[in-house]
Amino acid sequence: MAELEEFSEFFSRKSGRFQDFRSPSPALSRQQHPLVGDYIMRESGGHASGNQQPVSVRERAVATVPVDALHYNADTAGHFRKFLGRFFYLGMSLLVAVVVIFGFSHTIGTNLLHPDRPRPLILHFHAIVFSGWVALFITQSALVRTSRVTLHRSLGMFGAMLGGLLPFLGITTAVVMQHWHGSQDGAGNAGLSLPFNDMVTFSIAFGLALYWRRRLEFHRRLMLIATCCLTGAAFARFPENVVPENAFYACVDLLVLLGVVRDLLVARHVHVVYRYGLPCMIASQATAQYLMLAAPSPWLAITHRIMQWTA
Repeated sequence: MAELEEFSEFFSRKSGRFQDFRSPSPALSRQQHPLVGDYIMRESGGHASGNQQPVSVRERAVATVPVDALHYNADTAGHFRKFLGRFFYLGMSLLVAVVVIFGFSHTIGTNLLHPDRPRPLILHFHAIVFSGWVALFITQSALVRTSRVTLHRSLGMFGAMLGGLLPFLGITTAVVMQHWHGSQDGAGNAGLSLPFNDMVTFSIAFGLALYWRRRLEFHRRLMLIATCCLTGAAFARFPENVVPENAFYACVDLLVLLGVVRDLLVARHVHVVYRYGLPCMIASQATAQYLMLAAPSPWLAITHRIMQWTA
């Protein structure tokens, strides 16, 4: 016991930031600092005297924790949560732009700018409109971040019209390009399930975002889901060593999962939009990929009828 007292006295002289917890001060009591141990080394199972409460610990163990480190860790976590709360959606809009630019950079030269055979004009219009949506998403996120709500709402009217155009343009472009590929390469029609699914999912999320445009927590999450639904084609163009074949929908879901992680860190719970929206997204994606890969005869009959109507 004498050796312990000499060690504690020496340790206290060396650093004023540590406390000898054999006799804790009121400012560092266990009730006020539950993370700081008040362990006492005992040679035998004796009883504490006076007002001390008996403490059962391993022999020869003295635990001391720097209080400044506890406060530093708490402050750092608080700043990080505040940063996520303020800049997450702006950061996600920029991440979506990076995904789109990187993905289509692998095919835009040969398929659109310098094709070996001329592509239909609607493909150029489709590229302009969808790029405009990503640019608008970044702009709207930045306006909210800078508290320019009036301008955000004014652009929202334009965004509503642009968002309403996207599904019709996306489906029309998919059908036109299927005709083009059919006449040139004899490609099958089962792959139409992918753009159809993307446009239907976008339409539902975007429509709900408009409906709940005055409920901020619903609106911004639904807009994020709607925009993430448009990145499947970009992920599909990533090199296979980055995104394996037919794994592009998993990457889309990972973007939405970032929103789930943000909710857990900032709000300590997952918003209802993600709780229902993400499982529905995954179910529809799985169905679309099944229709493309398995090509069941009922789906082929439907697509064949669609191609006949639009011929």
